[in-house]
Amino acid sequence: MRDDKVIASALLAWYDRHARVLPWRIPPPSGRADPYRVWLSEVMLQQTTVAAVKDYFIRFTTLWPTVDDLAAAEDARVMAEWAGLGYYARARNLLACARAVAAAGGFPDSRDGLRALPGIGAYTSAAIAAIAYDAPETVVDGNVERVVARLFAVQTPLPAAKRDLTAAAGRLTPTERPGDFAQAMMDLGATICTPRSPACGICPLIGACDARAAGIAATLPRKSPKAARPTRTGTAWVARQGDALLLEQRPAKGLLGGTLAFPSASWDGRDLPPPGPARWREIGEVRHVFTHFSLSMTVLVGELSGNPERGYLVPLRQIDRDALPGLMRKVWDMARTEIAA
Repeated sequence: MRDDKVIASALLAWYDRHARVLPWRIPPPSGRADPYRVWLSEVMLQQTTVAAVKDYFIRFTTLWPTVDDLAAAEDARVMAEWAGLGYYARARNLLACARAVAAAGGFPDSRDGLRALPGIGAYTSAAIAAIAYDAPETVVDGNVERVVARLFAVQTPLPAAKRDLTAAAGRLTPTERPGDFAQAMMDLGATICTPRSPACGICPLIGACDARAAGIAATLPRKSPKAARPTRTGTAWVARQGDALLLEQRPAKGLLGGTLAFPSASWDGRDLPPPGPARWREIGEVRHVFTHFSLSMTVLVGELSGNPERGYLVPLRQIDRDALPGLMRKVWDMARTEIAA
């Protein structure tokens, strides 16, 4: 019979020896982490890899060491620093949450209080409560789902299996060191119980794993077939006037919300004309993949012959590629040679 306490104890002992070194984490078993750093890292890690987040996290915490510092930051500066990390609604919610926390004098210490903040859902509230406040909350991300599906040989496909996997993870979560346990489960999934070719031979839970015993570990968790991703088309205009380029601020809500971008249309539901008078010339297409659709964007360049009808002119020397979202970086990379000609 499986002993949940033995599983938790074995995993924590493994974690004490093999925990990943991450810039937002304190080494085990050192106690509670800073809720600001836990929150910031969890928001950045949503649908983004650890490798991609590390440099962003270090830069953000260097620029804004505390939640009060971030709350006082200019929106445009935060959006520019976020550029390239994707899912820009996270950056908008980040600022809204930081300002709510600063106004309240600090982060709440309960999951319910945390969940009431802008942009914090069930997973993030549980992670902050467990890791920063050592509350016995169940933290379930994709890594944890995979570990639990294999431990219990759950063959119901995701996403239908989510409720059962969360319940099973809850039974394993100990009352002592729940934050370390949550991070240990994540580390196990990230380094040993990996999606392909899991390293079962060195897993600290090999003796308790039903999927390993049945020889089906590599096939779990099962997933329901995904619907085909639709394709959209759109147009981006890269307009020059003298030594300046035309840029615009994206609408605060929606795709790439609040970011600096080249004027564009059609792909995002906005049926807009060219941003000003010019002899437009098509130079090619860029392709970009969003969560729910693929995009083929036609890029046109031109020299403005009059005042722009939207956006504003920015001197070429001030154009910062890194401040543009990924899609617009691709547009700029295609257009910059033509613009310089």
